[in-house]
Amino acid sequence: MAKLLIVDDSTMLRDMLNYALNEGGYTDVTEAVDGVDGLEKAKSTTFDLIITDVNMPNMDGLTLIGELRKLSTYSSRPILVLTTERSDEMKAKGKAAGATGWIVKPFVPEQLLKAVNIVLSR
Repeated sequence: MAKLLIVDDSTMLRDMLNYALNEGGYTDVTEAVDGVDGLEKAKSTTFDLIITDVNMPNMDGLTLIGELRKLSTYSSRPILVLTTERSDEMKAKGKAAGATGWIVKPFVPEQLLKAVNIVLSR
């Protein structure tokens, strides 16, 4: 089973994500509270997929993606962005940082799971 890391500063959103992922059969989910925490956890454990917010304290999601892409383990692993940011400019910044996909909050669990299934099957 795939190992997933979700990075978001909102406890409620992490809980919602965890629930949706568990319902979709993804039960090996680790949580991180910001980019710094996420990067530490990603360095100590190899995840098959990372889902990150953009706007977080200490280290934002785009910086996190850039730092992850510098690591050989994560140079090509899927990283999904889950955020309230919906502008084309922000999406372009995410793509430039190395994001695999972009999902706008509030998310629909079925759409999230569809995206997770797609990127994990590549």
